[in-house]
Amino acid sequence: MGYIEPAPIRDKENPFESMMSRFHIASQALGLEDEVYNVLKSPAKQVVVSLPITMDDGSIKVFEGYRVIHSNILGPSKGGIRFDPGVNLDEVKALAAWMTWKCAVVDIPYGGAKGGINCNPREMSSGEVERLTRAYTSAMSEIFGPDKDIPAPDMGTGPKEMAWLMDEYSRTQGMTVNSVVTGKPLVLGGSLGRTEATGRGVMVTALSAMEKLKINPYKATVAVQGFGNVGSFAALLLEERGAKIVAVSDLSGAYYNEKGIDIQKAIDYRNSNKGSLEGYEGAEVLDGEELLVLEVDVLVPAAKEDVITTHNAEQIKAKLIVEGANGPTSYKADAIINDNGIMVAPDILANAGGVTVSYFEWVQNRLGYKWTGERVNRRSDRIMKDAFDHVYSVAKEYNVSMRIAAYIVAIDKVAKTYKYRGGF
Repeated sequence: MGYIEPAPIRDKENPFESMMSRFHIASQALGLEDEVYNVLKSPAKQVVVSLPITMDDGSIKVFEGYRVIHSNILGPSKGGIRFDPGVNLDEVKALAAWMTWKCAVVDIPYGGAKGGINCNPREMSSGEVERLTRAYTSAMSEIFGPDKDIPAPDMGTGPKEMAWLMDEYSRTQGMTVNSVVTGKPLVLGGSLGRTEATGRGVMVTALSAMEKLKINPYKATVAVQGFGNVGSFAALLLEERGAKIVAVSDLSGAYYNEKGIDIQKAIDYRNSNKGSLEGYEGAEVLDGEELLVLEVDVLVPAAKEDVITTHNAEQIKAKLIVEGANGPTSYKADAIINDNGIMVAPDILANAGGVTVSYFEWVQNRLGYKWTGERVNRRSDRIMKDAFDHVYSVAKEYNVSMRIAAYIVAIDKVAKTYKYRGGF
């Protein structure tokens, strides 16, 4: 997938606590009442299931699956499903809350959810992954639903798994229900523009931020950490708009060329090389950690969480960080980056292009009508640009960082909706 390993030394932070610290600061800035604060900080529903699966060798292995619905105040909950050996309830809880704020920041009528199965899909056959996906869907058939909870792909899952999920859910309902899941193959009601949507949102956010910082895209240098779906599309689209991508990285290491890397060539090489940049000759090889502290205008961490920590934040030289990944900056590193005057376009804003186009996919399924790729891109670009401008103005109004401003925008929207709907 092109994900980079997390930094060897990490700030010892539970991702849920990290998210809650930021939530707390934003809530205080907003003057949120205790009642609403307590409602918004607690997940609405947490489901844990055991999934006994027959493996190819005839043995039975039991996997643990999770689905956390953080909020359904704004509408049905929405969030991906990750298949990864590191999946645990705390991580899923943090990601579900992130989804609530992400949907609210870009003004989409969804609450937040997240799911996952503790497994290693790389060590499983396609048949084993299919049986696991179907068992998980069957176990969650009361939770999922186009008006209740709409899953999507995440780490370790893609269109194929979403197709199995849609089929299995449809069987439980006795009819085809395309709109229960997004990120499906095009022939099953997937949306044009979905594959590159998150990377495209990162590009739109980066350009909006560069405009505010008076950085000329045609003279800008960019380093992208992580060369999976998000990182590679963000790099390609920024390059198309004039920026020079001087460094990219994946699990195999970082690749640097001060004259600029030809991103399409790098993508073609990765695709022909089992999804890895290993052996790529258009650049010199650096240690993965070095990429983060290169002398560049824009840094795009698009790999895993907690890669920017108190151990390396002081050395970061970029003027702008655009977070393609979820939670790439630890809470403790925020203060260092802010003190150094670096603007951060936070994850809940910068990588919300994916959920925006997921929303479009759901709308198209509900309408039974397909949009052109051009319409999808035009509408998602406008949503991302408007969201950036709104967060930027709130940052100025409250005199806070872009990250806290994004949380303020999101929490304010969910809190107001909660009050209008009336709690218990």
